Amino acid sequence: MHLPTVALVGRPNVGKSTIFNKIVGERIAIIEDTPGVTRDRLYQEANYNGYSFHLIDTGGIDVGDELFNQEIKVQAEIAIEEADVIVFIVDGKEGLTKNDLAVRDILRKSNKKIIVAINKIDSKNAMDNLYDFYELGFDYYIPFSAIHNIGYVDLMDEIVKDLPKKEMEEDNRLKFCLIGRPNVGKSSLTNALLNENRHIVSDIAGTTRDSVDSTLTYNGVEYVLIDTAGMRKKGKIFESIEKYSLLRSLKSIERSDICLVILDAESGISEHDKHIAGYAIEQGKGLILVVNKWDTVKDTTIKEYTNLIRREFQFCTYAPIVFLSALTKKRIHTLMPEVLKVKENITREIKTSVLNDVISEAYQLNLPPTYKTNRLKIYFANQSGVKPPKFTLHVNNKGLVHFSYQRYLENQLRANFELEGTPIILQFKNRGEE
Repeated sequence: MHLPTVALVGRPNVGKSTIFNKIVGERIAIIEDTPGVTRDRLYQEANYNGYSFHLIDTGGIDVGDELFNQEIKVQAEIAIEEADVIVFIVDGKEGLTKNDLAVRDILRKSNKKIIVAINKIDSKNAMDNLYDFYELGFDYYIPFSAIHNIGYVDLMDEIVKDLPKKEMEEDNRLKFCLIGRPNVGKSSLTNALLNENRHIVSDIAGTTRDSVDSTLTYNGVEYVLIDTAGMRKKGKIFESIEKYSLLRSLKSIERSDICLVILDAESGISEHDKHIAGYAIEQGKGLILVVNKWDTVKDTTIKEYTNLIRREFQFCTYAPIVFLSALTKKRIHTLMPEVLKVKENITREIKTSVLNDVISEAYQLNLPPTYKTNRLKIYFANQSGVKPPKFTLHVNNKGLVHFSYQRYLENQLRANFELEGTPIILQFKNRGEE
């Protein structure tokens, strides 16, 4: 299911971050009374009265400096393209400004629903300024105070009014996406995979122009292959371009089952490659490391390069590694068998009795250390989820669980069960805890 998207748009310091935090229910955005302080990736799933949607907080749009003219255009266009609903936030206390009019001129081009949220309406000035905002010419106006909780329900009701409440029919085909830095060969690999299977593909537009879904048929079974834009590091200029390129890739990761992190054998491994793998792990996705352009490497063996990757990616030693060349198609046949193996593992279910035997044996082999004469005891374990596999361990005191012992138990599970390519989640609960 593709969740609808709501974008918060407006000039600096109108309260976008405060509204963002209120809607998602967490203090994610940095709030500071300084223009341009919203720097982080601000993209979160939000829920209200049974509706779910993605919420985007854009950086402040400012036409005061020529440097920002391009950024205004980029941010507004992305909001128009990405969002089903745009919340245009203005400052009731300060009144209508030329920057507000500049934002309006860009938003007018969209056919999207635009709600004007007149924030900071709790001040006396705001009431005097209220009707000036009708000059913007949109259909929906909500007087609002993010800090004093005035108008919140009215705003949220208007946001979700036309959003779909019931989930659309799920596409049960396995979805895997290619993620990585720009120019590592993601699109080349997509083409090579599709050509390899001699399947005529009608590309279906994904959630964005930079994410394209293709139907890949392998051994008579259909899969969804998602090619994404290159995930760039944050830059100081035109951050919005990079932020939303990242946003689009994160959306692709979210709706995938397995992520293939494409590495460039020619340029080597970078810190950013590790960050990209981290995004997939954070979202609990199956993971495969794919070393592309292997045909360009002459003086290193697969074994030597594998050892290098294992040293650099110590946080995901469970991920299989595939070496290939999208350009020459050398070794490309080795990729899909790994994808299918990881597919099995992310949905693997383990019998409760067998799971408890393994946990009990691991516990007896290596007792956890005592803390103030107390020692962790594990009473019972059960599998509580898949995609990725999740295990709940019922214990005497979850406060006694040290991260190193948790890692030990995870390693024991991996040693005993086929869990290559999938993260696993260990959850500890005190006896009697819901």
